[in-house]
Amino acid sequence: MNDSDPDKRAIALGYTPDSQNAPTVAAKGRGLIAEQIIALAREHDVHIHQSPELVEVLIRLELGEEIPEALYVAIAEVIAFAYGLQEEK
Repeated sequence: MNDSDPDKRAIALGYTPDSQNAPTVAAKGRGLIAEQIIALAREHDVHIHQSPELVEVLIRLELGEEIPEALYVAIAEVIAFAYGLQEEK
């Protein structure tokens, strides 16, 4: 029996700090795929940020696609927060 939440959504972003490129969509999915993305992030101690509004926009992007310029500030805040958490460890 599959107990996954079909409404659960997850996006994984890829970003190289030394790159001049914007973050890209590295993985995305709904239901069981979303749960697997979240489980992998936890397993690898990757920051998980919950923002239904941001997911709503990012889920529409294609894999490998850069985030739109309109989201640069929102994504930069999430990345800065995640790096700050890493430094605390």
